Amino acid sequence: MEPKPKSKPIGYLLNRTDAALTRVMDGTLGEFGLTRVTWQVLNVVKDGDGTTDAEVLSVLEANADVATLTAAVDTVLADGWASRPAPGRLALTPDGGRRLSEVATHVTAFRTRSVEGIPPEEYRTAVRVLERMIENLEGPRP
Repeated sequence: MEPKPKSKPIGYLLNRTDAALTRVMDGTLGEFGLTRVTWQVLNVVKDGDGTTDAEVLSVLEANADVATLTAAVDTVLADGWASRPAPGRLALTPDGGRRLSEVATHVTAFRTRSVEGIPPEEYRTAVRVLERMIENLEGPRP
């Protein structure tokens, strides 16, 4: 009888999943001059009316460190995706909005690929489990 393979620890699996998501998304978005982080910045900016840099940092603080997020903001400004309508504020440019809509179809294909073979109920269960783990670890200790 063959020994049963050991399960990997959840931290290992989470790290591998995040690395794979980033690698594949960066590859998907590369043709548009974007990365996963710059795309996330653009999505925060598109949902606001003159989003502040502080809002971008706050919303995405779990996704990347301040230096990475600041560099991503600089990139979307330099590449014409966003502009500064006022000091410390960001907004999509008309061209950036158009280009972001074009990118959306590629992001949809990426998302479809990432959940291929996973029934919706299993996906929802995985999300609920991860949310509970976060609450357990970030919430107050009993």
